[in-house]
Amino acid sequence: MTVENKTNQLTSKVEGNVLVLERTFNAPRELVFKAFSEEEHLKRWWAPGGWTMSIKQFEFRPEGVWHYCMKCTDESQEYFGHESWGRAVFHEIVAPEKIKSVDAFSDAEGNVSEELPQTEVTLTFVSEGNQTKLINRAEYASADDVKTVLDMGMLEGVTMTWNQLEELLAEMK
Repeated sequence: MTVENKTNQLTSKVEGNVLVLERTFNAPRELVFKAFSEEEHLKRWWAPGGWTMSIKQFEFRPEGVWHYCMKCTDESQEYFGHESWGRAVFHEIVAPEKIKSVDAFSDAEGNVSEELPQTEVTLTFVSEGNQTKLINRAEYASADDVKTVLDMGMLEGVTMTWNQLEELLAEMK
């Protein structure tokens, strides 16, 4: 089954257990890659609106770990005060073309949640003149896992964070 959706410049496509997200950013590839590969930049755009991002561990290298927490600080949101921990292990980094990792929900100690889906992520940065097409290919264990993350609001969250990324890239130019 293929489901396609395009909102706010984000294109999404589901094919079985794979979710592909694409968006073109008005910035050169090296700059977009930098926003994904440096801790100080990630802190500024990774969490959705009303949430803050803190990083407990960040080792941007093959087999390096990124352990982070997003916390809802907006009192008007239903998740106010809630923390969402994540842990990624980088497997392949080809600057400024590709980042491969395995992402998972975790606890504050970095223990991976067995109840929530893990994702094999390949980020591809495609140069298109002065712009960059970002392709996020996320492979899950099953189509049900894709449905789980979509039902959790993944598309809305990615749209918000990538909008913030676009703003950061404009500042970084």
